Amino acid sequence: MNILIIGAGGREHALAWKIQQSPLCTNLFVAPGNAGTEKIAKNVPLIVTDFEGIAKFVTNEDIEMIVVGPEEPLVKGLRDFFSELPNLTKVHIIGPDHKGALLEGSKDFSKRFMLKYGIPTANAKTFTIDSLQHGLEYLDAIQLPIVLKADGLAAGKGVLICPTHEEAKTNLRQMLSEKMFGEASHKVLVEEFLEGIELSVFIITDGKNYVTLPEAKDYKRIGEGETGLNTGGMGAVSPVGFADKHFMNKVHQKIIEPTIRGLQQEQIDYIGFIFIGLMNVDGEPYAIEYNIRLGDPEAQVVLPRIKSDLVELLMATAERRLQNEKLEIFDQTASTVVVVAEGYPGTYKTGKIINNLDKITRANAFHAGTATNKNNQIITNGGRVIAMTGLGENLKEALEISFEAADTVHWDGLYFRRDIGKDLLVTPPL
Repeated sequence: MNILIIGAGGREHALAWKIQQSPLCTNLFVAPGNAGTEKIAKNVPLIVTDFEGIAKFVTNEDIEMIVVGPEEPLVKGLRDFFSELPNLTKVHIIGPDHKGALLEGSKDFSKRFMLKYGIPTANAKTFTIDSLQHGLEYLDAIQLPIVLKADGLAAGKGVLICPTHEEAKTNLRQMLSEKMFGEASHKVLVEEFLEGIELSVFIITDGKNYVTLPEAKDYKRIGEGETGLNTGGMGAVSPVGFADKHFMNKVHQKIIEPTIRGLQQEQIDYIGFIFIGLMNVDGEPYAIEYNIRLGDPEAQVVLPRIKSDLVELLMATAERRLQNEKLEIFDQTASTVVVVAEGYPGTYKTGKIINNLDKITRANAFHAGTATNKNNQIITNGGRVIAMTGLGENLKEALEISFEAADTVHWDGLYFRRDIGKDLLVTPPL
């Protein structure tokens, strides 16, 4: 089978790494890919939203399956585009259509969906520029801290937690009046703050049946101790100690199953991954958000723990026979530490030569923002550059491998958090 992965980040490198292990995969392509995917697949210089270019490539290379990594092409209707091309309707696409993609593409839509189908979540109200004054007045009436969420896609950075009413008002004005996050913040959700610990749960569904993948905990802030600006993700671990059988049963009953039922009632024909961001509040799961794809860097700890053939799982999803699938998981712990460019998530430079990659022997170095220069040297090409994933018998061993790799690689001005996973080492949350 010829398979095309759409995307260029660490998630896509991890997907390529796992997919190429399958005997069902004949030829593997990644569009546009990075310096890591180039080593195990064939990179294709296509923009992820160039649907016509992708369709032409799929036709020319006899692609039978497309695995969509990032959310943007799905929100913009990649699946819908292919469904209107008679010669490509048989191509399996792992990812929802535009309507299903609204689960991530619109925070307002997803919040209304959760409330409609009785899924535990934080209370929220949505405001636009026309209701800005009402929004400012509403802020005075709710408890601190206050969460502001841009409605649309903002590369994982459209959420602000405001410790004071004054800061919340300033940010709401900037989001709506000054378009802090561009068109993504033409609507803003003002949401109550939930006190607890976050968890990411992943499923893959054929629209009726689903399989649960390993859970993960990620670390969003740039600074140690979860301080500073939000990023796309600075690290992750899997499994998560507090996500025991009792807690996960609650997740299935209160969140996952109502989500699947809701999709069916909304007549959303959903094929693909759903990443549910949860908050554990005193032992009870609350849904924070939906994502319509695997997370990054969560994929870098989830995929290495899957023992089963991923391509077979994807085929069962596309052919709507997931009820027959049972996922086998390695009994190991995975951790990943993301090494980033100096200045990220703000302004940063690219084109710096990455040294010592060949000296990393125990970790998987999943490339994210990398490229190859004219001298065949691997260089930085983004803010999040490489995710160092370790597998161990326990979290301590996995983290030792991840940090060893992060300390080994080198370019001018690199940075990584040295506290990833260590909160779970000290006192596992209840």
